[in-house]
Amino acid sequence: MHSAQGSNKMKLPEDDQMPMAKSKSRGRQRSEESEEAILKATLLLLKKKPLRDVTIEEIARSAGVGKATIYKWWPSKAYVALDAFTRNMTRSVPIPDTGSAESDFKQQLYSLYAFYASKAGRILRQFMAEALSDEEFASLFRERFLKRRREAVGVIFDRAVKRGEIESNLDRELVMDMIYSPGIFRLLVEHAPFDRKAADSIISTLYRGLRISSAKTKKR
Repeated sequence: MHSAQGSNKMKLPEDDQMPMAKSKSRGRQRSEESEEAILKATLLLLKKKPLRDVTIEEIARSAGVGKATIYKWWPSKAYVALDAFTRNMTRSVPIPDTGSAESDFKQQLYSLYAFYASKAGRILRQFMAEALSDEEFASLFRERFLKRRREAVGVIFDRAVKRGEIESNLDRELVMDMIYSPGIFRLLVEHAPFDRKAADSIISTLYRGLRISSAKTKKR
């Protein structure tokens, strides 16, 4: 991510920005071993300090690769950081298929709770804080992380519609917000626990509403 005007925005050192002329090289075939090392090194650094204090040079040194190797695949450290976090979350928070969307969402929230309680999961807080003061990073955060995760968990909603568990005319994005927003809010504000009991309550409460809505629709 390139430097932006404003004292609150994350300013990257020159060596943390890839010259635009090199952007075409991102399509080169990656070395899985090097890629894994880079993403792992980035995640370890983010557990110790915020993204704005991490440099491409540090990532390269920790991963045992040259800076040029990183720049072949990512234009800036923000891209590397978001990809590292997203990959780790995808591995730690799988999308279950139990045959019931209600159960799937509960199981998914259980995994989500465990992940956000970890050091790696708490990195999300610094990303969200950064997004509040840096519009460019906010856009990148939505595209590289949030959009991917919503598409992944949206599969559970789509299966529920096909199974006839919930009405097909429901607002998919709104339902997703209703499921995941309470947990994120509790994670950030810490006014109440975000645990398995909370996950059960969130999904059970929501599904009572969905079933009532469905019943009323059929009576009309």
